[in-house]
Amino acid sequence: MADGCEIYLIRHGLSEERGEAWPDDTKRPLTDEGMQRLRRAARSLERLGICLDVVLTSPLVRTRQTAEILSAAFSPHPAVLNVDALAPDGSVAGVVAELDKHGRRRRIAIVGHEPLIGELAGRLLGMRPAIAFKKGAVCRIDVDALPAKGPGALRWFLTPKLLKNLKT
Repeated sequence: MADGCEIYLIRHGLSEERGEAWPDDTKRPLTDEGMQRLRRAARSLERLGICLDVVLTSPLVRTRQTAEILSAAFSPHPAVLNVDALAPDGSVAGVVAELDKHGRRRRIAIVGHEPLIGELAGRLLGMRPAIAFKKGAVCRIDVDALPAKGPGALRWFLTPKLLKNLKT
């Protein structure tokens, strides 16, 4: 897309279970399996010819790890920026305002949590309902420009299982 913006929405990968081992949810990391799956998925995206200008992420450990794994798969490595609005207590309006600051970028990845990432997808598509994201799912939504003047177009949605089985 020549003048528009490609937005890649990603839910963080498999993370450690909540509980006594991780009393502070903000510090809960990805599991080893979650990291392995994300590395494979990121390599698949890179082999598909996807390029990224920047990766915006929630500041929580598991999303930051997801964003760093994603960035490492691409050359050159896109910058990874923490965005407080992407934290679990953030809002779609806050994320959209942050996204609008990156209007000169053409390929933006956003790594976040449910339900916010699904609500953001719905908003970018001009829909009221959210779209459910499994951990590690990725979708691409194209918008004409940032700030978006109208609904974007869903180009594709890849579940973790599809990413795992993707042959490139």
